Amino acid sequence: MMGIVISSAPVKPAADYGASGGSGSGLGAELLAVVARLNRLATQRIQLPLPVAQARLLSTIEAHGEARICDLAAIDHCSQPTMTTQVRRLEDAGLVTRTVDPGDARAVRIRITPEGVRTLDRVRADRAAAIDPQLACLTPRERQILADAVSVLRRLVEDAAPASPHPSTR
Repeated sequence: MMGIVISSAPVKPAADYGASGGSGSGLGAELLAVVARLNRLATQRIQLPLPVAQARLLSTIEAHGEARICDLAAIDHCSQPTMTTQVRRLEDAGLVTRTVDPGDARAVRIRITPEGVRTLDRVRADRAAAIDPQLACLTPRERQILADAVSVLRRLVEDAAPASPHPSTR
């Protein structure tokens, strides 16, 4: 059977991950490791129109609709000056715009532009296409298992994700 080669480590049966109600920390660690490697695989196989960090930031801005620099810095765990530099690069490329925050004229809100949406859509489509050869090697049953797992993962992420960036305290 050919599939996605993520690790040379043997595949653990579900019971080893606490399927009967254990903490699941082994499952969480394995899941994060596999997702990280799959992400790298997809990214390495394509030519991105912008750096990975900027694509990630653009995705964050899109997910939040609009956000202040301080909120984006908190989400990305970086300093405000670092975030300001990253946002400026996206703005210079026409991928985001700044507007005055109606609640605080000293602050700005960052919003994705239509060009930013198109760029992000292209990045996502190209990255997805990059792993198509591995997905094509899966059996129909494996593809269904993977589709079911994606559905579960989407629900976990949606249930855990905050609806908006951390509120500004300034």
